[in-house]
Amino acid sequence: MHESPRAAPRPPASGGVAGLAIRAMHADDIPRVMAIDSLSFPNPWPETTYRFEISENPSAHLLVLEVEAEPLRMQVVGFAGYWFIIDEAHISTLAIHPNWRGRGLAQVLLRALLREAAQRGALSATLEVRRGNRVAQRLYERHGFAVVGRRLGYYSDNSEDALLMTTHEFDFPLADTK
Repeated sequence: MHESPRAAPRPPASGGVAGLAIRAMHADDIPRVMAIDSLSFPNPWPETTYRFEISENPSAHLLVLEVEAEPLRMQVVGFAGYWFIIDEAHISTLAIHPNWRGRGLAQVLLRALLREAAQRGALSATLEVRRGNRVAQRLYERHGFAVVGRRLGYYSDNSEDALLMTTHEFDFPLADTK
């Protein structure tokens, strides 16, 4: 994860974030989502992928996380997506803007994604994560994900291996963000 000179000033540390909302991603969200994506991943998705996922892929479910950046003004600070296939949620992406990390927002977004997938009938969730991304791995482990395999040379930017992680745990308290 890296910072960019384009990044907004870091919000003051407040021990938490008030005014959160998670909703389905809309086409209007794509520019902000792409900015977060480019700050978070070496190979961000192109606009055409987001448009396809939102409007043409019935298996795709994309969410955005908004915070109240100013009174009465919500700002997208994170996003996540999964493909619902038969009875499995395959998590395709999850990112929080670098200026908003360390506040438990990834956990809030992951739990919302898992709850939604369970409501659709998912019995398990899977994802790939970079072998070297211990921060993300710890997040997933706290939510019951366990390594079940490895995809050798999975990431095209540096041939890093991916760990394949799976969980069957979907029951998280709505208000619990720790």
